[in-house]
Amino acid sequence: MTKPAPTTYDLIVFGATSFVGQILTQYLFDSYGIAGEVKWAIAGRSESKLSTLKSSLGEGAGELPVILADATDDQALKAMCEQTRVVISTVGPYALYGEPLVKACVETGTDYCDLTGEVQWIRRMVERYEDQAKASGARIVHCCGFDSIPSDMGVWFLQQQAEKTFGEACQDVRMRVKVAKGGISGGTVASMINVAKEAASDPKLRKELANPFSICPPEHRSKVRQPSLKGAEFDKTFNVWLAPFVMGAINTRIVHRSNAMQNARYGKEFTYDEAMMTGTGTKGRLTAYGITAALMGFLTASAIKPSRWLVEKFVPQPGEGPTPEAQKAGFYDLRFVGRTQDGKTMITKVTGDADPGYGSTGKMLGEAGMCLAFDIPADQPGGFWTPASLLDGHLLDRLTSKAGLTFDVVETR
Repeated sequence: MTKPAPTTYDLIVFGATSFVGQILTQYLFDSYGIAGEVKWAIAGRSESKLSTLKSSLGEGAGELPVILADATDDQALKAMCEQTRVVISTVGPYALYGEPLVKACVETGTDYCDLTGEVQWIRRMVERYEDQAKASGARIVHCCGFDSIPSDMGVWFLQQQAEKTFGEACQDVRMRVKVAKGGISGGTVASMINVAKEAASDPKLRKELANPFSICPPEHRSKVRQPSLKGAEFDKTFNVWLAPFVMGAINTRIVHRSNAMQNARYGKEFTYDEAMMTGTGTKGRLTAYGITAALMGFLTASAIKPSRWLVEKFVPQPGEGPTPEAQKAGFYDLRFVGRTQDGKTMITKVTGDADPGYGSTGKMLGEAGMCLAFDIPADQPGGFWTPASLLDGHLLDRLTSKAGLTFDVVETR
């Protein structure tokens, strides 16, 4: 079953007054206006905040439709979903506030995307609602921000190029963050603290978080041990030191689910991991050890109640984040190294022209929603998808033509 095209909206931004919601709303207004072919609206629980947001967008924004709905009001959420083809949600932490909207979308057959990076919550949503989503035709796509579009679509692009060049996909892919400049928002920190808090009290969850196939179908597993960087390590491909990449925990799982959703297109024994380049020589090594220690310290302090209050006191609060100037000054450059079973190698890169977690994420999330609304055939089955497995080349075109991303082959050998 698929939902008939509604007569009211193509998409609705839910949580429009959140930090990322404001960035996303500004991007949609600047890119698509409100009187053109795209019919869209903003939604949230506070009429006054939504009105303030509209007044900040620019001339003509006063006509932008507003829908009032609280994240805990099932009836209001369902009524909202019945008016649109797609809902984009920026209301996090999703493990605390996200389920009612997913449920409403599944029940009404409404397509949905978000920017969560909370793997434990994604797993719960898949377990609880995937069968119903398949029945109603709702296409649910999590992780449509910096986690995990550059990683997921970066691997998809590399594999496309490998198949053209080598005649086969790469069995092993490693992503390395060459450089990234950007700030962090209170919403992201709150989500990270919540994951650490849940894991501290749930041994089953800790085991799940260590499983790279935790959100894959049960039958999709590999007999090959998956790489997982835990500390400082030297990378011989780029001759630099590496440190763990905080987003790797979610990105790795999304990439593996993409492989599963594409019938193991990358191979049944496909391996993947992510890390940050920290430089060469002694300085690079010390930086790698420093980043590792800081990350472990943050997660440990967030998991323990006596120290959690201290973490929460000194990190950005929900609704806080980098300034518009800092967002525009940000950028990122990711490198992907893929190797086939017989040793052929391809190196590709993905770049973004804004702060990865916010300026760039707002654009990626907006184009993921537009892709769902306009590019995906109505008869594409419902269920829980990933950016690469559902949006594929349609999204790649939007990212490169509208969202400031580039995808390029650097080297083959």
